[in-house]
Amino acid sequence: MANRANHRVLLGCGLLCAAAILCAEVIVPCAAQAPAASPAASGPATPGPSLGSSSGPSIQSPVAASNFPIAHDARLAGDVKQTRFILDLDKPIQFRAFALADPYRVVVDIPQVSFKLAAGTGTAGRGLVKAFRYGLVMPGGSRIVFDLTGPAKIGKSYVLEAANGQPPRLVLELEEVDRTAFVQLLAPENRPELRPAIADANAAAGPAEASASAKSAQPPDARPLIVIDPGHGGIDNGTQASGEMEKNLVLGFGLALRDRIEKSGKYRVVMTRTDDTFIPLNDRVKVARTQSAALFVSIHADALPRREGDAQGATIYTLSNKASDAEAERLAEAENKSDAIGGVNLTDEPTEVADILIDLAQRETKTFSNRFARLLMGEMKTTVRMHKHPLKSAGFRVLKAPDVPSVLVELGYVSNKGDLQLLVSENWRNKTVGSMALAIDAFFAKRLATAGAGK
Repeated sequence: MANRANHRVLLGCGLLCAAAILCAEVIVPCAAQAPAASPAASGPATPGPSLGSSSGPSIQSPVAASNFPIAHDARLAGDVKQTRFILDLDKPIQFRAFALADPYRVVVDIPQVSFKLAAGTGTAGRGLVKAFRYGLVMPGGSRIVFDLTGPAKIGKSYVLEAANGQPPRLVLELEEVDRTAFVQLLAPENRPELRPAIADANAAAGPAEASASAKSAQPPDARPLIVIDPGHGGIDNGTQASGEMEKNLVLGFGLALRDRIEKSGKYRVVMTRTDDTFIPLNDRVKVARTQSAALFVSIHADALPRREGDAQGATIYTLSNKASDAEAERLAEAENKSDAIGGVNLTDEPTEVADILIDLAQRETKTFSNRFARLLMGEMKTTVRMHKHPLKSAGFRVLKAPDVPSVLVELGYVSNKGDLQLLVSENWRNKTVGSMALAIDAFFAKRLATAGAGK
């Protein structure tokens, strides 16, 4: 039963990969630009180029940024009946446009583009569009996601060649429809009422695929595997303050933590992302589960809304069905919306997760997660400013692997000037990375000793 649940989770993520392939619905031919690469089906993100002007770690790319098409203006026109989106480019591109339900969105997948748009572009809506966002969603592929005011269909979508002094343009025309018409126009994998049937049909192929994969596997490395998960990325910037983006701060920290852990030679380390790429929440969990990780550490940096005052210090979260306080509940709710930001629409966890075997595994995993959280707090408080309530619990989706001890670390509040100064400090990062590495050593020393005694 547990294996069946695992297969359904993996195949649910497979639906996402299929949705990202630029080969359906609307493809405009263009000899100057190859199609965007499809995302990897499993494992960590492949290093790729980083776009945008925000500060953060320097990620080298084998392809010069000048080779990518440039988007230099974007605008909306029309009303609540018909709304047009226009993207000005320096060269024609291929694209695919499709709609998603609950919430209503339209997604446009394009090859990797350098977005050189004016600050604030997309924050103000018009007509059928509340707002739109854009950015890198995988190496070689960018995405534009439109939040709609209600159900709407893609009436027309096309690319215009440069003519009469006007640049090449991507044009998307949206038309108002009712809920019934909207759902009927969705691709089968995106229709809410069809998702369970598709998951059941695909699950039958799961055992054969898993067996083939197992045959080709190399002899395992006996060292514990740790997955480091820098939050957000690509189209999802996370929290922002004073020109700093959470996605860049946590990526720099995650890479530094990886380097420190690998230096000891005692552990294997896998990153869910090593560049400015969007990784769906379920895929982050999948990385840990498919590689039989011994520990999953998700790295974030929070920000309080202005009306909620000020807060400072690091906080360590473990999974709970009920948040430990109102702030934890708010944060979990915000973080769990990351997939909607990226235009992702995945199937829900299968009902078999409630099976007794999974339940027992979750109980044991929760015990180990709480143990690591306490060890981590003990090490961090000697070198890092901690929140007044440093240990909390909430329903974060990235912590829901039933068989991998997991914690989510909020390094501090980017909304607090003092914390932000620390978050951008290399000296602070080195001290914090060192304390986390000590906690990891203590966790595995105790766990391996316990396993040895059991034998």
